[in-house]
Amino acid sequence: MALEYMKITGYKDENFTQVVSGDPYNLMINPESIKWSRTIEYNEQQPIDTSSTSQKYKSTPSDSLSFDIIIDCTGVVDNKRTDLTKEIQNLEDIVYTYNGDIHRPNFVKIQWGSDLVFYSVLKSFDTTYTLFKPDGSPLRAKISLSFGKYISPDKRTKEDSESSPDISHLVEVVQGESLPQLSTKVWNSPYYYIQVAKYNDLNKFRQLKGGQQLLFPPIIKPI
Repeated sequence: MALEYMKITGYKDENFTQVVSGDPYNLMINPESIKWSRTIEYNEQQPIDTSSTSQKYKSTPSDSLSFDIIIDCTGVVDNKRTDLTKEIQNLEDIVYTYNGDIHRPNFVKIQWGSDLVFYSVLKSFDTTYTLFKPDGSPLRAKISLSFGKYISPDKRTKEDSESSPDISHLVEVVQGESLPQLSTKVWNSPYYYIQVAKYNDLNKFRQLKGGQQLLFPPIIKPI
């Protein structure tokens, strides 16, 4: 099986349908590790007549994804990619640079195979130069990237709704899950998966991909 490299794609819209012009950024060397962070925030409260605090749920912030990548322009990794300044600029144009068409930096999709798909916006971009030519020109750099998961306000509202057959739900697929399983998870019944397949224009609904987002519409119950 051929080695698959992580790909970083920029989008103009928060629903990730309009790809920015130019090619996605394909990593030269895949990350050695990836950190996917999830947190829960609480308000500390001191009940009366007790010596300890209690934690009242406040919110669940968005997930974050962080990793380091190496850009090696010595010609050893890829003899067609030897301009370090250009490589860094290409990556910046996708994840960092202000896009005048949308009045903000791009929305970003990070994908590595079928299991890792992360819809996000950039949080930080740190560059460390690690190898230089005799004249001081850099040949290799480590880029430390951090991204925050992004869900559009409309999708967030639907995702936060209570489980009900009369309400739409946004569901992110875990690798290996099937539509009947997801239907059971959302509505406690596996029998509405055909409606979900039609609503999301799925022809091969038995081959769902991890990270894929599906909208579960208000269901139509048989009469």
